[in-house]
Amino acid sequence: MRLGEAQVGSTVRVLSIDGDAAYKRRIMDMGLTKGTKLFIRKVAPLGDPVEITVRGYELSVRKQDAHCVEVKEEV
Repeated sequence: MRLGEAQVGSTVRVLSIDGDAAYKRRIMDMGLTKGTKLFIRKVAPLGDPVEITVRGYELSVRKQDAHCVEVKEEV
């Protein structure tokens, strides 16, 4: 599933990031690297942006960027 599809209140783990090298680097510089746990805090009413907690800080990710991050829900 994609980060933009994850439910509010769920914890997910990053599996992969789609895109060219420069785009991947920008996403990874925000702390979204393979294997990282993310907590989905909020989603704006129209779905953009998605607010997540990653590595102890809050981050807002645009819907377009959230759909480029493949995640797996943690149980």
